[in-house]
Amino acid sequence: MANDRKYQLHSAEANRELDAVLEGLQIPAETWSYYSQMLTTVLKMFEDGADSGDLKIANSALKELRYAFKVFAPFRATPKVTVFGSSRTPADHPLSLQAYAFGRRLVEAGWMVVTGAGSGVMGGAQEGAGREKSFGLNIRLPFEQEANPWIADDPKLITFKYFFTRKLFLLKESAAVCYLPGGFGTCDEAFEVLTLIQTGKTRLIPVILLDAPGGDYWKAWAGFVRERMVDHGLISAEDVQLYRVTDSVEEAARETLGFYRVFHSQRVVGEQLVLRLHQSLSPEALAALQREFDDILKGPAEMVPGPLPAEADEFPQLPRLVLPFNRSSYGRLRQLIDFLNRS
Repeated sequence: MANDRKYQLHSAEANRELDAVLEGLQIPAETWSYYSQMLTTVLKMFEDGADSGDLKIANSALKELRYAFKVFAPFRATPKVTVFGSSRTPADHPLSLQAYAFGRRLVEAGWMVVTGAGSGVMGGAQEGAGREKSFGLNIRLPFEQEANPWIADDPKLITFKYFFTRKLFLLKESAAVCYLPGGFGTCDEAFEVLTLIQTGKTRLIPVILLDAPGGDYWKAWAGFVRERMVDHGLISAEDVQLYRVTDSVEEAARETLGFYRVFHSQRVVGEQLVLRLHQSLSPEALAALQREFDDILKGPAEMVPGPLPAEADEFPQLPRLVLPFNRSSYGRLRQLIDFLNRS
């Protein structure tokens, strides 16, 4: 009991000292609890007796996160697309040329391009976008992947030690992803993003599978998904709606940009899914949506003119579509967003 009492006193004193540090730094009230919790977690690692190997991982990961947050922060308002694909594809290969054309097309539409900073397809997309409109997220490997010349030495080039921190930022900042044919890494990224969307662990975004003109890489991939996953009941038939297969740069751009024609963004508020829209639905369109998607709604959908109280006045100018979504049928939810964009 004496030892427990001693620990409680020390813990209370540590909390008072942390509060004093935060007060001295004049941490804003809205972020106070996050800084306090992070500092407490660090001290708990000491309390837990974490060894140097665990501390090394935690330290390096937190440093990478902090630096990447800092690099992306000035560009938060600009939509971005992440382009994936093989680093082994020659610069004059049709796939690299497709990546170049897609990167250029999205930048012309006001977007920025994110790649893994390698050569091949990634270099093509980076060249098409141009240095000023690009981010490169490199990875340190035993054989040392060099950044392509279109992003090398740019302040928006970030080199990661860990794949998991790099993976986070390849998706976190992007409003769309585009995959061109590649190896294990490309397929790993494609399946991971689709898994995150399918399970509701990330927001719905356009997932474009872009091939060279006349290519069959993604058609074969999609055939495998249908024949080995859908037909065997391993995923729902509607899950194939989460991606689009094309060999046309213009169609890939149209799918990407068209996703945000009416739809703006989403947020979960309590038991409701809130879709922010660029324009309100008419009563007739709302009634049609209710009939068409009643299978994934647990009650009536509702249009409201602005933010719900829990949204802290985010995007106050945008109307909301409040959905009692079943939180499981994300392929159907993608179809619902397509319905909105056609309305």
